[in-house]
Amino acid sequence: MGCANCSTASDGTPKGCKNNGTCSSGGCDKLEVYDWLANIALPAGQQPYDIVEVRFKNSRKSFYRNASQLALYAGDIVIVETSPGYDVGVVSVTGELARIQVKKKSPNLKPLEIRKILRIANQEEIDKWIKGRSLEKELMYKARTLALNLNLEMKISDVEYQGDLSKATFYYTAEGRVDFRQLIKDMADHFKVRIEMRQIGSRQEASRLGGIGSCGRELCCTTWLTDFRSVSTSAARYQQLSLNPQKLAGQCGKLKCCLNYELDSYLDAIKSFPKNDNKLQTEKGDAYHFKTDVFKRLMWYGYQGETGLIALSPERVKEIAKLNKEGKKPKDLNDFVEKVEKEVEIGYSNVVGQDCVNRFEKSFSKKTNNKNRNKKRKNNANQNSNPS
Repeated sequence: MGCANCSTASDGTPKGCKNNGTCSSGGCDKLEVYDWLANIALPAGQQPYDIVEVRFKNSRKSFYRNASQLALYAGDIVIVETSPGYDVGVVSVTGELARIQVKKKSPNLKPLEIRKILRIANQEEIDKWIKGRSLEKELMYKARTLALNLNLEMKISDVEYQGDLSKATFYYTAEGRVDFRQLIKDMADHFKVRIEMRQIGSRQEASRLGGIGSCGRELCCTTWLTDFRSVSTSAARYQQLSLNPQKLAGQCGKLKCCLNYELDSYLDAIKSFPKNDNKLQTEKGDAYHFKTDVFKRLMWYGYQGETGLIALSPERVKEIAKLNKEGKKPKDLNDFVEKVEKEVEIGYSNVVGQDCVNRFEKSFSKKTNNKNRNKKRKNNANQNSNPS
């Protein structure tokens, strides 16, 4: 954690970055929040909002009440109430921005039932917290070994120590119900801490572990995506993507969340298109739909047995379908193809010729040729003056 390296005051409490969520140490990059209301003063007589959002390991966040009216800033390490003991977290959102987050994420939140922020963590508590983070990796490997010895069909993906090192939460994924009562007993005997097992889905596992997607950027679920909506194969069909599971699946093994990003735009655009399951009847034969280009607003039809495709606008397709309902058949689909005149693009023309990249090559070539000729003449003159 970069915030653990921030400077401390004389009494041992961390000063915090006080940089409104833009810590440059690299430790607050996980789901960071820029407090755009930090420099706006409150109206006269209004008390600051006493609920603060605190971030824990990975993307886990929760709201706590600042009952002691501590001067908290984004990046401060605080001690919060838990049952039992206490936990250590990093302040992510304060003030009026926290009020907006509460309305967005927990609209039915009752302030008096929220657990409190006890104090700002001192150096001893921070060192204990960092020590717990360093023990989590070894603890996870040992827990996986114990689960394999019991032949349990589960995958332990992450472990999180509580700030006072009195409890460890194990996050696991499993396809079905798992009886881990014996596993909890074995882990409690080995680790000498309270054990809590928490089942998560594949998408939540990917968000906690992180990674790089096929687009070359960090996973959306790791950086900013908080709600996981169901993604179906119909989203790929509406966007006319090939149903290749290797390309459509993310690192979690499920369909990529980004398939839903532009789905609404496609659905709105497809509403103006006619149904593509109806064939168009002409005197030449029946034409069948092959593909649709939503961006160019074209529908491609072709006759059975022929290789060429004919591009029609949705309005033309509706016109032909209307004629078919009236019992009429047009002669050919080519009669309905709209001829688009190519516009003459007036681009940039280099009249003078000074913007050519190779404009200096001729002058350079002339100079080099003249130098070579002069060298040859000198060599010939020296040879003639000094005969062997």
